[in-house]
Amino acid sequence: MTQMTAPPKIEIIPANAPFSEGQRLWLNGFLVGMLGLDGSTPLLPAENGAMLAPQGDGDDGEAPWHDPAMAIADRMKLAEGRPLRRRMMAAMAQQDCGQCGYNCADYSDSIANRSEPRLNLCAPGGKETARMLKQLFEELDKAPAAKSAAGTAASAPAAPEVEAELGRARENPAVATFLSRRLLNKGASEKETYHIEFDLSASKLDYVVGDSFGVFARNDVGLVDQIIALLGASHTTEVNGKTLREALIEDVSLSPAPDKLFELISFITGGAQREKARALAQGEDPDGDAATLDVMAALQKFSGTRPHPEAFVEALEPLQPRLYSISSSHNATPGKLSLTVDSVRYVIGKRKRLGVASTFLGERINEGEKLKVYVQKAHGFGLPQDPKTPVIMIGPGTGIAPFRAFLLDRKATGAPGKNWLFFGHQRSDCDFFYQDELNAMKTSGLLTRLSLAWSRDGEKKFYVQDRMREIGRELWTWLAEGAHLYICGDAKRMAKDVERALVDIVAQFGARSTDEAVSFVAELKKKGRFQADVY
Repeated sequence: MTQMTAPPKIEIIPANAPFSEGQRLWLNGFLVGMLGLDGSTPLLPAENGAMLAPQGDGDDGEAPWHDPAMAIADRMKLAEGRPLRRRMMAAMAQQDCGQCGYNCADYSDSIANRSEPRLNLCAPGGKETARMLKQLFEELDKAPAAKSAAGTAASAPAAPEVEAELGRARENPAVATFLSRRLLNKGASEKETYHIEFDLSASKLDYVVGDSFGVFARNDVGLVDQIIALLGASHTTEVNGKTLREALIEDVSLSPAPDKLFELISFITGGAQREKARALAQGEDPDGDAATLDVMAALQKFSGTRPHPEAFVEALEPLQPRLYSISSSHNATPGKLSLTVDSVRYVIGKRKRLGVASTFLGERINEGEKLKVYVQKAHGFGLPQDPKTPVIMIGPGTGIAPFRAFLLDRKATGAPGKNWLFFGHQRSDCDFFYQDELNAMKTSGLLTRLSLAWSRDGEKKFYVQDRMREIGRELWTWLAEGAHLYICGDAKRMAKDVERALVDIVAQFGARSTDEAVSFVAELKKKGRFQADVY
């Protein structure tokens, strides 16, 4: 047998260097090979640089701030010390709603590498998010030479833009036809909720359940004419190739008043009014009314200041499309799509305010009219791949929308999995959306269980999370059998309360401690068995 002689051990990193023994051994081996001290071919200088260059920006990829119920100050605190692109993500106000055309991580990355110049696309975040992104964006120019992944991308030439397929992105919308609206509430309901239908056949758009539908709405003509009167202008004044009235109806947001509008006002006024306008432009609240100032209220507050129509329009934010959960199934009704929409109306002072898109769909658009639309693909919200998997759906109010779609899709495809819907609203006699349809699904066996909760029927308010706790043992049994659980609705209250109830149910009926129950729910999320569409 030939005896093998071990090569001499070459020590480049001394034993007292500030590394663990494992790190020191690895570095020794790496440097020996790189320099060719072991008889191998040494790396070229360019290869050395590539090997030694920082890989990524050291971020661990976790996003504990990615919680739509959390205030922006708390989100930014959680992101302290993270790379700039991650702090930008923390400024996003919602959990991958898709309204900006990205998910939150991709939107923040695109801003950080300068491929996306628009800082105002996060509609749920409004001015708070836009201000924070502007502040963070300014750090890009102040930062030293790029050593992060985002910095490296910033110095590289931008990849050529690929135009999205028609109707698949907000930048390239398709055209749909408005078919009809039907009021879902009855009698003395305090709400005004509509089932809205569209014809997609001309655009040939399709979708899968869980996707959202982007609608380009138009501002109310009455509001627009009041604003034009405050400007002291003619509605036929030309602005960017349109009349002033057309521009205000179709192109710009009239709520809330943006910082740029207050900047403009500060340029054409003086004294105390100028100081107030400057303060509002910087995010301050000199009179305690900043949160209530839409464009019309801002003009009323600074009455007598009459910006030039062109400068006025340029100071406003673009009118953003609105996203709604789709409440129909393409497999069940190809070429048609439906939404479930609450008309938003409220009063501030003596003036009635209107939700732009919700009242556009609920009252202003006429049957047969065309409008611009697009389908926004869901980010991790959809039916399980295995059609035999049981699903538990929790959707009070308009949160029922995607779950109606789930049920219609499972019926159309013959999926054999069990289906359990929790639905709640204020009153059973006037707020039971799709009552006949759901009862028919229950009778046919498609809907295995239907659990209801009405918050105003009794002396004590009773919500879906209360119903969950009441029948927690059965809910735990479904989860133990592998069911997927879904929530759709309000992020700040309902979703948190439902998750808290779920933790309690897992702890009680799964024989776990509270910490173990929290970990169990977190694991459901990681595995895609607990999905949320919250806003």
